[in-house]
Amino acid sequence: MTTNPNTPDWLTLATEARAWPFEEARKIVKRLEKTGKDHVLFETGYGPSGLPHIGTFGEVARTTMVRHAFHVLTGDKVPTRLLCFSDDMDGMRKVPDNVPDPVALREYLHLPLTKVPNPFGGDWESFGHHNNAMLRRFLDTFGFEYEFASATDYYRSGKFDEVLLRTAEKYDDIMKVMLPTLGAERQATYSPFLPISPKTGRVLYVPMKHVDAKAGTITFEDEDGAEETLPVTGGAVKLQWKPDFGMRWAALDVDFEMFGKDHQTNAVIYDRICNILGGRAPEHFVYELFLDDKGEKISKSKGNGLTIDEWLTYASPESLSLFMFSQPRRAKRLYFDVIPRNVDDYYTHLANYETQEPDKQLENPVWHIHSGNPPKVDMLVSFSMLLNLVSASNSEDKSVLWGFIRNYDKSMTPDNHPELDRLVDYAVRYFHDFVRPHKSFRSADARERKALQDLDAALGALPADADGRTIQDEVYRIGNEAGFEPLRDWFQALYQILLGQDQGPRFGNFVELYGIEQSRKLIEEGLARG
Repeated sequence: MTTNPNTPDWLTLATEARAWPFEEARKIVKRLEKTGKDHVLFETGYGPSGLPHIGTFGEVARTTMVRHAFHVLTGDKVPTRLLCFSDDMDGMRKVPDNVPDPVALREYLHLPLTKVPNPFGGDWESFGHHNNAMLRRFLDTFGFEYEFASATDYYRSGKFDEVLLRTAEKYDDIMKVMLPTLGAERQATYSPFLPISPKTGRVLYVPMKHVDAKAGTITFEDEDGAEETLPVTGGAVKLQWKPDFGMRWAALDVDFEMFGKDHQTNAVIYDRICNILGGRAPEHFVYELFLDDKGEKISKSKGNGLTIDEWLTYASPESLSLFMFSQPRRAKRLYFDVIPRNVDDYYTHLANYETQEPDKQLENPVWHIHSGNPPKVDMLVSFSMLLNLVSASNSEDKSVLWGFIRNYDKSMTPDNHPELDRLVDYAVRYFHDFVRPHKSFRSADARERKALQDLDAALGALPADADGRTIQDEVYRIGNEAGFEPLRDWFQALYQILLGQDQGPRFGNFVELYGIEQSRKLIEEGLARG
């Protein structure tokens, strides 16, 4: 972070900052004081049973924010790593709904995801490899500093062998943790170890006939009824997902990992298994789950949420990072209609940052989004205003929109305002896909018709360069004189009759940007509808 010698001490401010990444970072600082470690490992987990979605990205983005806050708190003197771990050795328990030709994948159920054929085409050798590549592509696009880890690679290369042998030694202790959490039927067949059948290659959920800690082997009945003995090392077996969490934490000495609320009740299990295997459970951060447009939990296999690429089609990466930063412990709808507000909120926070005191800057989301160095951007037109310009002009031609912008300020061009030009592109795409299909104009009733006629006359009496506040005062006056109570009914009428939507911009500012004569034409068209 770049500091100014004339500002207060950043370390002191960070020590007292209330933003949640600092709260989490302070826990890690206290952890190091107890463990004496000279480095920190942050980890995020990903299950590639379906295409990566924004929730997966959110874990990396949020963990990166905590990681940066930690660097500030420690004066950047403690080395850190961020490991993005993919559980790609997990068996495919069901075929996702959102893959090409899902019927063709049914014969590969229960194979490790890195052994399931890739249905998407291309050079990836498996379904798991494809999904891992999609995640890495996006994380690289954002410029995250991370290391990618594959469970398949870690199990097969022997990186987990030492702790897997310890798992065999502590088998009874782990079973004492797990069995009380299971129903009677599951207890009868449960084992932390999942052998991979040497005959079919499938991940097997079968009871153990014998666990030989000294030899480091397990004995079980294979799918054909024959008894098999396999080593617990070298990728011949994997662990059930709950023991796998604890084993991984112990093997890698993880210091911090966040996960969704659906894991919260299991966190104590992960911790106990980690401790049994000789590790120290990491610091946790539990975030609320994302919901789709129907209020249901987002699922990778269902594909019922936004994809990473969909958000970036209509809005900037920074707006997505803001969505992730804001209120992570509150369940939030993750759907297309949340995009405009996050875009505008991002630029509002960016504008506020320059005038804030240093302690307030550390609370500002853009400080965390940009790792302490937010850019300077002069955004004179909001995203919501651009959407309404597109809607009012009924044109998706960028040059038409820039015409309105230049009428407002002749010095503004796409070349000297590239960020605004980028926003214009997003607005056109968003309008085409989400606003235009739902536009529905209505006719004015008698009172609204009279008020619109009065508004038209009032606009005609104003100078062509009247500012938004002056115009807004006239809109208020006419609404009050027409007896609209509450006054928001008057503004909703304007939006519904003139723009074909239920909500809209601050009307005076809109008229200032769109132009008085163009706005009077909107009124004329609205009155002509009946």
